[in-house]
Amino acid sequence: MRAYIDRCIAKYPEGQQRSAVLDALREAQHHNGGYLTEEWMDAVADHLQLPPIDVYEVATFYSMFETKPVGRNKISICTNISCMLNGSDQIVEHVENKLGVKVGQTTEDGRVFLKCEEECLAACKGAPMMMVNHEYHEDLTIEKVDKIIDSLE
Repeated sequence: MRAYIDRCIAKYPEGQQRSAVLDALREAQHHNGGYLTEEWMDAVADHLQLPPIDVYEVATFYSMFETKPVGRNKISICTNISCMLNGSDQIVEHVENKLGVKVGQTTEDGRVFLKCEEECLAACKGAPMMMVNHEYHEDLTIEKVDKIIDSLE
């Protein structure tokens, strides 16, 4: 992990290691089972020679980071205007019913975390859409959603 972060730091001018904080946090989250603890964020701050608060601010601002344990698979459903006008509200309701959890919760078996509704995932042309484990799925129907969810391990 340190070698990966060092390669990220090397992409930037000397003294600009702050620019690697997103990559470093993503890597730390991956190595910690899908979420960041204070200990992991402190380690990132130490390695990047940054005050811990600089790392905490990034980790709590971006929706790609989790600061508590969550399910193995992460689903984000866009609910911005384009998606909403094309049926994302019905998609959210269907997924909640199918999984037996509400937005912001993890299934009992730990298989799926239904992330808080996303304001925008920047794929308006393919509305409604959702992101599953950082992979976009566009032009959703209930049938497509079921197929995607059923394929998750």
